[in-house]
Amino acid sequence: MSPTTARSSGPSWRDGSRLALSGMTGFARADGGQGAWTWAVEARSVNGRGLETRFRGPPGFDSLERIAREASQGRFQRGQIGLTLQAKRVEGAGAIRVNTEQLERYLDLANSYAAKGRAAPPSIEALLGLRGVLEASDDADDAEAKAPVEAAMAASIAQALDALKVSRLAEGAALLPVLSGLIDKVEGLTASAETEAAGLPAALKERFEKRMSELLADRAGLEERIVQEAAVMAAKADVREELDRLASHVAAARTLLAGAEPANGRRLDFLTQEFMREANTLCSKSATTALTAIGLELKATIDQFREQVQNVE
Repeated sequence: MSPTTARSSGPSWRDGSRLALSGMTGFARADGGQGAWTWAVEARSVNGRGLETRFRGPPGFDSLERIAREASQGRFQRGQIGLTLQAKRVEGAGAIRVNTEQLERYLDLANSYAAKGRAAPPSIEALLGLRGVLEASDDADDAEAKAPVEAAMAASIAQALDALKVSRLAEGAALLPVLSGLIDKVEGLTASAETEAAGLPAALKERFEKRMSELLADRAGLEERIVQEAAVMAAKADVREELDRLASHVAAARTLLAGAEPANGRRLDFLTQEFMREANTLCSKSATTALTAIGLELKATIDQFREQVQNVE
């Protein structure tokens, strides 16, 4: 039989050049053979909040499920992994064994007739030709014969998972520029919001003066009301804290995208929630239509980022 082979595409992750980002979807296949057995392993992966591995294998090789789960846990942090091992055994390639119990029954019956002179003593050739005396042994029921086959199947499972890892890393490599581009856009919109916010004092002054003129008709308690109005308007319009947090989140996102930590997808997903919280507050505090427009575009960009992050391990 030919040795196990695996087919995959994308860069290798066993040469020390591991990519920083891994996706969660991919496909890989590994073919193998041992003795009278040949098989094919297919590994598929889709998005998942945690890691879930499902295995289907041939009858008689139940221990491979545990091996497959452990191998998957050693390579992945998130995603739904589906492993299917389909095996064939060459017909007639197994060993032949004698069913001694059946043979003894035939012997007892034949000897009883021979003792009465009703039949000649049976020959071994004739007995072996009787139904049920010779049986093809099944390697799946023979622990000694099954061990090397099972070990070779386990090696194929490992190769399929390695190839699946490469496939997911290739997806991560494709996602990286998309996510980085969206973060760049968030940074640009944050800068635009900061520029717009710098012009707010003048706009607030105009609005405040207009409000004062409306209050001049009622001078009783005017000074106290002016102070209250000024405090409320200043607090509502001050978005410096939100802009500072957005800038901090941008830096954190870039660190995560550049890092090699496993399961960065969870951290990016959490960071996306923080992004959106600041964008919502920015819109609620906005004192100009221009700043509101920037805030709305910022929210749309963050939502696009969130959708892409769902694909990251």
